[in-house]
Amino acid sequence: MTKQSPTNLIPLVDLRLQHEALKSELDQALSRVFTSSDFILGREVEAFETEFAAFCGVEHAVGCGNGTDALELALWAVGVKPGDEVITVSHTFAATGEAIVRCGAVPRFVDVNPDDLLMDLSRMEMAINPKTRAIVAVHLYGNCIDIKQIVSVARSRGIKVIEDAAQAHGGTIGGLRAGSLGDVGCFSFYPAKNLGACGDAGALVTSDSDLAGRVRQARDHGRQGKYEHAFIGRNSRMDAVQGAILRIKLRHLEKWNKRRRQIADRYCRQLALFPGLRLVNPPPDSEPSRHLFVVQIDERDAARQALLRSGISTGVHYPIPLHKQSAFTGLYQPTDASLPVTEAAASRVLSLPIFPEMTDEAVDRVAKSLAAAISKG
Repeated sequence: MTKQSPTNLIPLVDLRLQHEALKSELDQALSRVFTSSDFILGREVEAFETEFAAFCGVEHAVGCGNGTDALELALWAVGVKPGDEVITVSHTFAATGEAIVRCGAVPRFVDVNPDDLLMDLSRMEMAINPKTRAIVAVHLYGNCIDIKQIVSVARSRGIKVIEDAAQAHGGTIGGLRAGSLGDVGCFSFYPAKNLGACGDAGALVTSDSDLAGRVRQARDHGRQGKYEHAFIGRNSRMDAVQGAILRIKLRHLEKWNKRRRQIADRYCRQLALFPGLRLVNPPPDSEPSRHLFVVQIDERDAARQALLRSGISTGVHYPIPLHKQSAFTGLYQPTDASLPVTEAAASRVLSLPIFPEMTDEAVDRVAKSLAAAISKG
């Protein structure tokens, strides 16, 4: 294994180690881009789109500027319009709800399950009404929600399904890749993701050729010729540097995800039965990408401070649900007076360090330090 950071600190993620290991490959990729000076879209992006589509098991991938744009373009492409409702969860990053609002639609937030913190599908079904145009199903922390069941419910009612797979690169449910079962899947390649760019980038994946074609046009100003624009689009083009970098990293993704699962399994063996702590478990019949390793713990902030004193960095994903954010005030439709599981989780979730270069010794140190912090109250 790669050596841990030379300091005694265990970071939540260490991108420096990844890029040191890939330096030779990345240098060659960047050299190709600068030699061609083909910086926007172009051959590197086209090649990445082909390779990523094959990886996901779909016909098409469309690179764009970032994961938020991918969600917004997907909502537009499936026909979401002002006044429509889109069902999703509040326990997610702001981009999920933000993209819905920017389309003029109204998020209808439903609660999550206490075990996996993924959308409660019984509440999802109860939330469907005549205004429902789409469902944005979030694969959270690398754990994949049961998309087959969502699609089954949605298709019978003419509702579109968008997979927010920003944290699920390479994860599977029922043997199929995240992003491949809905009408369209959306990915972020933010640097800290399992498949991360060196800057912002995103992509949509789909097997719908017409949808892919509309999105390709929309990301490039609605262009159908060099100075001919069929409709008002936007500028959300992936640049060639990111395409070249992502091509290199995609070749290593399976190996990295395997190591993430090994780390998660090691955490689980040491923490699963520890009093006062609850694991966020992946659903059955799934192979998570383990983007994050999240536990639920009482007195979360005190435990976090104790870990920091032991030289261990942690994260909180996410401390304020979207329906509690001032940005969404008056812009969403709740399904209940409150979202009790979501609100309880917000004060209890804690993300422990996990990245492919992390050593077993570091994992053991984190687990033992957390156990000690809980034991001390």
